[in-house]
Amino acid sequence: MRKKILIALAIVLLLFVGLLGFIASRPSQFRIERSATIAAPPEQVFGHVNNLQQWNAWSPWAKKDPNAKATFEGPEEGEGAIFRWAGNDEIGEGAMTITQSKPAELVVLKLEFKKPFEDTSMAQFKFTPEGENTVVTWSMEGQCNFVSKAVQLFLDMDKMLGADFEAGLANMKKVVEESPKSESTKAE
Repeated sequence: MRKKILIALAIVLLLFVGLLGFIASRPSQFRIERSATIAAPPEQVFGHVNNLQQWNAWSPWAKKDPNAKATFEGPEEGEGAIFRWAGNDEIGEGAMTITQSKPAELVVLKLEFKKPFEDTSMAQFKFTPEGENTVVTWSMEGQCNFVSKAVQLFLDMDKMLGADFEAGLANMKKVVEESPKSESTKAE
């Protein structure tokens, strides 16, 4: 009987060590990317991303907690602009800072999450002209620690956050395409 218990414990221990090894072998980085075509020139679309105060009009997370506390620091738009938020469990708490801004081409953001977990990632928006349209590509990448690797065994981050990116791009498309063409969107 004792021998059977020891064998069972050894098997459980081997399975546990194997699981730990498998988790450790998972990719140490993640990347999520989605694109959408918007019927507007890059200069018009760019302003909706480069000015963080315009994000609530299209951000999928603004709809998940319309009562979230939002504060803005630094310049109104472009490099150095900061957006801090604190909301419900769905959106958590954190900050994003524009670290790079190239008019009508690119916006790069540093994302610092505080709740529900601490993490830092980078997000990027590329604006590519395509005839009279703009292809907006939204991506996010970061590092995976051991815990996040384990969580990703059960939750597919690409599907989870990818759905939010798709919703955000659809919202942005609607906002941009419904705004008057003469509307001034700052691109500098």
